[in-house]
Amino acid sequence: MTSSDNADPVGQSTKPPSAWAPFGEAPFAVLWIATVISSIGTWMHDVGAGWLMTTLDPSPMLVASIQAATTLPIFLFVMVAGAVADLVDRRKLLIWVNVAMAAVATVLALMVHWEAMTPLRLLFFTFLMGSCAAFLAPAWQAIVPSLTPRSMLPSAIALNSMGINISRAIGPAIAGFLIVGVSLAAPFAVNALTFIGIIAALIWWKPKARPQSKLPPEHLAPAIAAGVRYVAYNKPFQATVVRAFAFFLFASAYWAMLPLIAKDVLASGPETYGVLLTSVGAGAVGGALLLPQIKKWLGANKAVAVASALTAAVLFVLATTTTVAVAAGAAAVGGLAWIAVLSSLNYSVQVSLPDWGRARGLSMFLMLFSGAMAGGSLLWGQVASSFDIQTALVVAGIGALAGIAVSWPAKLNQGEALDLSSASHWPDPVVAGPVEGDRGPVMIQIHYRVAEQDQPAFLSEIEKLADARRRNGGYGWTVLRDADDPESLVETWLEASWISHLRHHERVSQTEKAVQDRVNAFHQGEEGPVVTHRVSAA
Repeated sequence: MTSSDNADPVGQSTKPPSAWAPFGEAPFAVLWIATVISSIGTWMHDVGAGWLMTTLDPSPMLVASIQAATTLPIFLFVMVAGAVADLVDRRKLLIWVNVAMAAVATVLALMVHWEAMTPLRLLFFTFLMGSCAAFLAPAWQAIVPSLTPRSMLPSAIALNSMGINISRAIGPAIAGFLIVGVSLAAPFAVNALTFIGIIAALIWWKPKARPQSKLPPEHLAPAIAAGVRYVAYNKPFQATVVRAFAFFLFASAYWAMLPLIAKDVLASGPETYGVLLTSVGAGAVGGALLLPQIKKWLGANKAVAVASALTAAVLFVLATTTTVAVAAGAAAVGGLAWIAVLSSLNYSVQVSLPDWGRARGLSMFLMLFSGAMAGGSLLWGQVASSFDIQTALVVAGIGALAGIAVSWPAKLNQGEALDLSSASHWPDPVVAGPVEGDRGPVMIQIHYRVAEQDQPAFLSEIEKLADARRRNGGYGWTVLRDADDPESLVETWLEASWISHLRHHERVSQTEKAVQDRVNAFHQGEEGPVVTHRVSAA
């Protein structure tokens, strides 16, 4: 596992694939283009909603609430969305969610056109769009590894981020001109139309079938619990979350305050707001192009730290300047820093998750990311209401710098060293007759014979299996020594039910198998360690 930037895989001498290599894969290229078009509409919607709120009620708290209403649904619903995306056909889920978003966008455009919008209604529709996005995001991110070979995954993630930011560079500018030249309803109407392309692309795409389990389908609540349990004992994932929280809580300040920066600090109109968002997008596109070289120079950990420091500088500049050109330049730097952090964190999460629970793990990450963004937006909106916009930006900048130092011990990309594909090496349990799937709890015991002089090394090695057992449903894990036979040791843990244990059989990874092989090497005797299963008699 990566323990420092010197060990960062991105910095190794092995030449990575070209940053453009994923475009050689037709499914990636088609879906990327369709996503960019749809994202242009999304950014037009965001600009329209932000500016519409300033005309309905310009209080900083309500304007910042638009950002919160966008991200809060992800925090609330994304865990359910992640489980659903792992349990159903992800392609069909993406199609139907995009259809729902197109419908909501159409109704919103009509209400703005009829001048029937109020601040509360705008927040409600923004919340609806955010709720759809909550069900879209885990499934969308989970399909990325299936669109390209694993070696291209870092480039695919960076290109996806670049696509979003290309749309961020184009959408806000178009929205600003439409608001001034046509009407406030125009950005929302165009957004509704942009969903046509992504729906058509998803209908065209025919992905390879995912491996099917021989076991009965998981129910929703146990599936969510399995996802929570997996990330709770996943150290590479947890390290990434620490870095994410330390960045997004403070970076949310300029997203939440940007409409007010344009309107009040710069004393300008919606076209300036569009220019600022376009600058963010343009900077992000440039950042995506430079990112492979930046990571080669710095490694992922230092790249994220430098990008966080740049974000703090951007917040300080936006707090002190009254010049549009300077603010636009700062916004461009902010876009570069944003994509450097977002792409790095996304890749670090992706490589820490197995395919069977990828959407669930991504949903946990998105929930924490959105919680930090929503909480930060409300926090900085409140600070701006209590003091002023400039104070909120300065305090957020100081916090971003402090976050670098606090989160530095948490290293990224630790999952790169792991092979999380299924090993399928555990034999089927030996049972005297059929066992009901919900029978439980189940006790699993593995009996070893280990020479006394080898036991310190054995215990050190087997301790590495503890989190692996817990990730896959185990609890009460322990290793016991026979009081009458000091060379006899038993690894014991419990699982909730027989079906839960059978799922554990399917999900043991190649990395976990390698640890088990090292543990088994200490075992003495011609036969391997003896495994026994005890099922509740009730």
